Amino acid sequence: MMSTNNSVAIIGGKGFVGSQLVKAFIKNNYDVTIITRENYQDSKNINFAYVINSAMPSGRFWAKNNPELDFSETVYKTFKIKNDFNNSKIIQISSISAKVQLDTIYGRHKLAAENILDNKKDLIIRLGPLYSDSIQKGAIIDIMNNKTVYVSGSSKYAFTPLEWACDQIFKNIDLCGTHEIGAKNYIKLKDYAIAVDSKSDFVGDNDDQVFYNAPEHSPDASEVVKFTLQGMFY
Repeated sequence: MMSTNNSVAIIGGKGFVGSQLVKAFIKNNYDVTIITRENYQDSKNINFAYVINSAMPSGRFWAKNNPELDFSETVYKTFKIKNDFNNSKIIQISSISAKVQLDTIYGRHKLAAENILDNKKDLIIRLGPLYSDSIQKGAIIDIMNNKTVYVSGSSKYAFTPLEWACDQIFKNIDLCGTHEIGAKNYIKLKDYAIAVDSKSDFVGDNDDQVFYNAPEHSPDASEVVKFTLQGMFY
């Protein structure tokens, strides 16, 4: 089957990031196919214009405890996608950890997966800490539930609204190489906890996730406080 200019397949299209990407492309009149484990083999026979991989694991501590599984789901899966959809442009949803956390299993695997792709053809998008009304895990949820957060409270996070990030991914699909999408400035986790009246403790190393070159039009990381206080999370 021949591809059309607006055909896009989203691997992991039912996940946190993937489901929002589906919405972003549908509202811009793209022909969207969600690829799951069940229809992956059949989808390989279709020449999509774009194939988005949003299915890599997002758990850094899970990766630390399950290094072989994380390698399989991150590096090997990217290798398979690149080879199975070689006629399509691959858009890899990666993480800022591939830049700032190379001392971790999670960060090293994300970078190794990026290196499989073609910088002259494919697009790598590095995201940081995200939030939306459907968020179910991560530092924000732990802080809201007064749980211990296993990084330093001085860690700087550029919290970024998921919907905005996915709209930016859509707007930049014709780029190639590696690009970062995230909020400008940052908020320290301990300051976020104080702002939302959390009793969380912080135990661990510093874990900065900041986009120092974020464009001026990017949302400010501190906006996550207003979003939280307005009760926008489930």
